[in-house]
Amino acid sequence: MDDQQAAQRLQRRRQGLRHLAHLALNEAGLRSKRPPHSPGDKKGPAEAASIQSLPPELLEHIMSFLPVSAAVALGQTCHTLYCVCNSEGAWRRACRRLCALPPLALPGARPWKRAAVLNYTKGLVVQPFGGRQRGPSRPPAPALAHGYRKLVPTREHVLVLDHAGTLFSLRHALTPAPGPWRRAARYAVLCRGAKDFTTDPRSDAACRKYIYVLATRAGGDGGPTPDCVEVYLQGSGQRIFKMTFHPALRFRQLRLLGPETARALLLLTEDGRVYSLSVDESQLAQPRSYTVQLALRKVSRGHPGTPIAAIAAAPHSAAFLTEQGTVYLEVHAPGVYRDLFGTLHAYDPHDPQMPLVLSLPAKVLSCALGSNHLGLVDEFGRVFMQGSNRHGQLGTGDKIDRGEPAQVPSLARPLALWCGLNHSVVLAPSGAGGREVLGCGCGAGGRLPGWPKGSASFVCLQVEVPPSASSLCSTRDGLYVLCSYDIEEQPAFRDLPPGAPAEPPVPGPGVPPACTALLVQLQSCPTLPGRVAKLQEAVDALPLPPAQRHFLCQGLELVQRAAQAPPCS
Repeated sequence: MDDQQAAQRLQRRRQGLRHLAHLALNEAGLRSKRPPHSPGDKKGPAEAASIQSLPPELLEHIMSFLPVSAAVALGQTCHTLYCVCNSEGAWRRACRRLCALPPLALPGARPWKRAAVLNYTKGLVVQPFGGRQRGPSRPPAPALAHGYRKLVPTREHVLVLDHAGTLFSLRHALTPAPGPWRRAARYAVLCRGAKDFTTDPRSDAACRKYIYVLATRAGGDGGPTPDCVEVYLQGSGQRIFKMTFHPALRFRQLRLLGPETARALLLLTEDGRVYSLSVDESQLAQPRSYTVQLALRKVSRGHPGTPIAAIAAAPHSAAFLTEQGTVYLEVHAPGVYRDLFGTLHAYDPHDPQMPLVLSLPAKVLSCALGSNHLGLVDEFGRVFMQGSNRHGQLGTGDKIDRGEPAQVPSLARPLALWCGLNHSVVLAPSGAGGREVLGCGCGAGGRLPGWPKGSASFVCLQVEVPPSASSLCSTRDGLYVLCSYDIEEQPAFRDLPPGAPAEPPVPGPGVPPACTALLVQLQSCPTLPGRVAKLQEAVDALPLPPAQRHFLCQGLELVQRAAQAPPCS
């Protein structure tokens, strides 16, 4: 009887808290009137009671029962509720409801609020290609994960790294179960204490047999914790190889480069230096022990005072982004060099590690590298593409190769950029705080959902994109959209200065590519004589009759004389 009464009291208490929570979300000023007075009540009509008059402890307790989106919306109503909804005590109790592990305070100004928002918005949307499935798939979000930070799809699994350093393996993410998802049977913990991980740089996920994980392991004698690289089999999750480094070397990123029998493992230290070592994947399964020699990469030897901020890798090339926003490029195959630069004039087959500087007018914030093209995003949110464009994967509206970075005027302030196999995809903001995925290039195999014939310019793809989407990647099998909103990430883009040149004109429908290229060149000339000279070159290249060519040349000479004449006083 006592247990039944206690259960009833607990139920009444929960009902009262839920009632107060609904009052807190009321749009009518967060005020509610008391019930009408009874005929025997001598006090008259009851005055309006405000939820703001409740004690702060009770308000924090009420707020912990609200969803994260409702709590954020409630904090935007007034200053009092803003202070209550931003209290770390309320967000700490919210973390207990959202995460199965003990609450984790992530680094930042508001660690508990950041952890709660990350756990609430974490998710993954998979769009399969090739007619395997029409609609998107939503693999279950592990209850043990503290948000999502990075994903890499393999042949059978999808690997996800959270903000706490735990690497999860989501099994069979492309093939959903006929019934509801079973959380306990659909994911497994592959590694803990991980900093970064990578696999085969090719776009074909079937080639990704081994998983390289950069992790920190505690020393056996209680000394400093060294960094190590562990190699796992993607099918079984078994660790087959481990490399341990000196405790003085601290790494933060790793990438793979080259063929299977001569892999180059690139390691980026915390102070911005790049090391490399050779790995033969055909010998990894053989149990043996040997010493691997680390070598400083040429980009760090030749520029010792220029720290590297990030590395991007492709099967036969690598890009190094410095903290000052400069991009250095390594190309290890003559065919890839010709696709990226349009010539083999400066290619040296005896020194493939020679870094080449990409000339850009502003600081570069991010870099995406494909097999034969690349994409750059500068500090003003402008997107530049370079390389092969035979399938329209540069998104410039034509299929002309670019040997230098060319701006894509239709894109501005993207959230993520990915260069895939003969196509490119971009995660961009849309209206009302939403997200959308844009793509260009080859549409064979369903690489551009909704555009089977492909597109030479960026078009909106038919992909379900949640509002909390943060990054994406694409393979031969499908398109993957990672969802996890981090409140600590602030917009890094700046506004263009007042005297900056305008963007290149957007070509309209039916404009030939040659005319579009000429307009871009004219826009890049700051003076009128320079534009006249460009027009003169274009006229000389046109197949015109002699009379028409002579007439146009005379008109250009008159315009040039008028531009060089002094102004009238």
